[in-house]
Amino acid sequence: MTEAEERYYSPERWQNWLTRVEEEDLDLESEETGRLLMNIQNDAAIAIAKILAAYDDGTLDQEEALDELATVHDIVMAEAEFESENEEGEILIGSVQTSLTCAFFTAEEYLVAGPADLEDDLEAYVLAAADAEKADDLDAALGYIVQMGTNVVAGEELDITVLDDIEFGLVTEWVDGIESLQSGLSEPEVVEEEEEN
Repeated sequence: MTEAEERYYSPERWQNWLTRVEEEDLDLESEETGRLLMNIQNDAAIAIAKILAAYDDGTLDQEEALDELATVHDIVMAEAEFESENEEGEILIGSVQTSLTCAFFTAEEYLVAGPADLEDDLEAYVLAAADAEKADDLDAALGYIVQMGTNVVAGEELDITVLDDIEFGLVTEWVDGIESLQSGLSEPEVVEEEEEN
């Protein structure tokens, strides 16, 4: 393992979460399982946030930051492997990965191009993305969320209540990932894998 992997995220750390998922009696409707999902998601989002912060303060140059981001992406987005069949676990990890998809795209876009030049507030971009999703234009929906997300990385704050009027779907999951990234940027505290709920 490289020093950088230890600094930002490691395969062992991700495996610890998968083991935790395997050991838990999961109920996808329960608050406890929901909390576990958020802990896993926030933990990975903090790793992304730390890379972005290291880039912003000059610790990493653009190429290094992109490499670190790719390393975390490859760990977190790999197909989850459990020792025994675990449909609930696969669904839970799949949900985490769906939410973080946009966080990874957003981080990459920020590193390559900086914050997007928005013509409206962040919430308007979320609503535009929801409309695009309804029209089955997922590329446009993703584009809106990524543009909005790069501005969250730059320090703007998204009012998450915008999701209250949006039907659950990919856009709400993507925004959930951006919210985790927003939290990670403001409070980069590591979530403990062994943390008891």
